[in-house]
Amino acid sequence: MDTELNRTGSDMAEFASFEDTVEFHGHACPGLAMGYRAAIAAMQALGVERPKDEELVAIAETDACGVDAIQFVTGCTAGKGNLIIRDYGKHVFTFYDRRNGRAVRVLIRQNDMRERAGMDELRKKVFTGTADEKEVRQFYRLMNEVTAKLLVLPVEQVLKIEEVRIEPPNKARIFTSIACAGCGEPVADAKTRTFEGKQVCIPCYEEKKEE
Repeated sequence: MDTELNRTGSDMAEFASFEDTVEFHGHACPGLAMGYRAAIAAMQALGVERPKDEELVAIAETDACGVDAIQFVTGCTAGKGNLIIRDYGKHVFTFYDRRNGRAVRVLIRQNDMRERAGMDELRKKVFTGTADEKEVRQFYRLMNEVTAKLLVLPVEQVLKIEEVRIEPPNKARIFTSIACAGCGEPVADAKTRTFEGKQVCIPCYEEKKEE
């Protein structure tokens, strides 16, 4: 990985590294870098550490790459139930501290980088397979440059952070497993459907409706 991508600044040293975040996600890209900056900025603003349970909740308004950075850095994950995705197609993340009721909303600012404009122009060609080898190399070079810049720009140029008031998000639900009356496989009781007086899993319910 380009060494520039590791220059995250001293204010990020106490958190997971960007390099480790890239390893978790699979590749370095601007979306991951923005999610990384948002996660750290939110934790600093709230004065919290990476939680072991549901003390911190993240609400993401996108399902894009940045969400993986949120999960890796903050410990807010789908499995623990403290990552909520409301996909509005907006790079906005709200973080809620259950211990004191404080919340911050982090908006990713638009950056008019020359490199980003060039990258965006090539994106469609690269992902539709119509770019030639030179254009593909140029695209990934520009993507690395944009990613590196997003990691070192002053936070106010990358993010808008504001304290907000929100209702406490619901805590993760714990379900009891029962045997589906159709396939016999274990299924969470709250996720079943009733068909002819019997509790069945959703795939069995949909299959039986079509019979």
